[in-house]
Amino acid sequence: MSRIGRMPVSIPDGVQVNIKGSFVKVKGKKGEMQRQFSHLMEIGMEDEQVIVKRKSDHPTERALHGTTRALIANMVQGVSAGFEKTLEIQGVGYRAEIKGKNLVLNVGYSHPVEIEPVDGISFEADSKTKQIKVMGIDKEVVGKVASEIRKVRPPEPYHGKGIRYLGEYVRRKAGKAGKGML
Repeated sequence: MSRIGRMPVSIPDGVQVNIKGSFVKVKGKKGEMQRQFSHLMEIGMEDEQVIVKRKSDHPTERALHGTTRALIANMVQGVSAGFEKTLEIQGVGYRAEIKGKNLVLNVGYSHPVEIEPVDGISFEADSKTKQIKVMGIDKEVVGKVASEIRKVRPPEPYHGKGIRYLGEYVRRKAGKAGKGML
């Protein structure tokens, strides 16, 4: 049995979970999320915890067991605490700023790149540390928006300039060897 799937999802104070069959609706102080799961999973409540069980040991159900539990746990964490992804900008003259709700990136192109947030996403930019924070209640959407920002100018291996995740290691390459090598 799945180790992740067996673990119950504890519900913090201020979070309401409504389960109707395989439809789960979670409401908290940050917002509200709902999702339809596979009918192969049995989702229930016991002692202020969400329990996910599978009906048989079929490989399809085994694959869905841990995934369903993890998605429910992410929904509960999202509406109570939220999710955040931090990106850092490296490069001379590269910077990010907020104009209204939009994120404006100056990363070496002839024009600034403006990124509009999707519903439920907000940006925060710190010009001193050159960091961008992507915040929201849906972990999947936060990660997708962060990857779209990174795609504007991914880190290049020769000088290391570009946009990268905080703490991401970029493997560096040696440049040209020079004329002295014969």
